[in-house]
Amino acid sequence: MKKFILPVLASLAVAAPAMAGEARVEARGGVVWDGSNSEDFWGMAAGYDFDLDDKAFLGLEVSGDKIGSSGTKVAFGFTGRAGVKVLEKGKLFVDTGYTTEPCNGCDGAVHFGGGYQHSITDNIYVKVAYRRFFYSTASDLNAATAGVGFKF
Repeated sequence: MKKFILPVLASLAVAAPAMAGEARVEARGGVVWDGSNSEDFWGMAAGYDFDLDDKAFLGLEVSGDKIGSSGTKVAFGFTGRAGVKVLEKGKLFVDTGYTTEPCNGCDGAVHFGGGYQHSITDNIYVKVAYRRFFYSTASDLNAATAGVGFKF
């Protein structure tokens, strides 16, 4: 995984001065489920979107999320996203990355997903997203998320 993430981060850091973009932080919550169980979760994320042109963007995000049940811990996510700007204030995106283990003895997971982010004001946005977590030794999980954030 390091062989993939480090070159991507380095290339975006070199290209950043040439691209306009926006930083963002958000609080979020939602539900995570497998075939038979569901739990609430809460977390925070911070990211930066690089404008490729007036419609397309690439972004990076780090996050920390905690499932509400006992015996779990904060799972940290490292995510890249790509998308298009839609309407006047929206962003439609897909994302992928890696999330660390949510409990002792658990494995981390590769995740894929997508969502929509809509600006309410110049600095405040709301977001909805879906994400699927692929585990090698446990049942895969799904997550539906809603969040509110601040961009600057």
